[in-house]
Amino acid sequence: PTLIAHLEQVTLDNAADQARPLRMPVQWVNRPNLDFRGFAGLIASDERGAALLKIDNGPVQAWRVGQTLASGVTLAAVERKVGHGVRIIRTMPNTPALVGLGMTGLYARPAVSSSDRALVEAVVGTTGQFLWLEREVDLDAVTALSGSGPAYVFYFIEAMRQAGSEMGLSPDVATQLAVGTFLGAAQLAQDATEPPEVLRERVTSKGGTTYAALTSLEASGVKAAFVQAMKAAQTRAQELGDAFGA
Repeated sequence: PTLIAHLEQVTLDNAADQARPLRMPVQWVNRPNLDFRGFAGLIASDERGAALLKIDNGPVQAWRVGQTLASGVTLAAVERKVGHGVRIIRTMPNTPALVGLGMTGLYARPAVSSSDRALVEAVVGTTGQFLWLEREVDLDAVTALSGSGPAYVFYFIEAMRQAGSEMGLSPDVATQLAVGTFLGAAQLAQDATEPPEVLRERVTSKGGTTYAALTSLEASGVKAAFVQAMKAAQTRAQELGDAFGA
């Protein structure tokens, strides 16, 4: 994947401040080719398309906090590229950040101060929710679950659209129904105090239509396949880190 290196400036959302770039104390060490609003940078990749840790205009400046985003690439590997002693925080967001509804996992070593964390939180918080992890290795699971997660949702929306079309609905109507259902169910799950299995059971009347659908999914091994797929994503993140010298 290509990476965008060295974020220098970000413009404010306030209309009165948009023309005035804000000099940020947070510097991107690397991040994927993901067009977050307000960010600009350079794309870097080698002839094989492998990820590069390349800093534009020199190394991470000492007064800044480094922020890195690359699947599987550990802080130890980053430090070998940019130098030890640099304050760096690993992040793993997802594409809903583009609409302010992202979910980002963060990890920092103990040497990173609370004020440094707050600076990164101020940047990441503009894209949605975030949470801190106690172990760096858990970022591979975050990558598999939420980093790649939007693709799984889109995959199921595609399947629901196809099913709707085969049942006589137009693709547009089927898509609207599928997307609306995901939005509503996600909001319900977020607001509820009960676990998702309880919410599912409330929709599932014994012998009803939902029961028929879920019985078919279980018979096809969909849940087990889905869990295995996310474990495959986790394994791939680990492989990417190993390839980079984690």
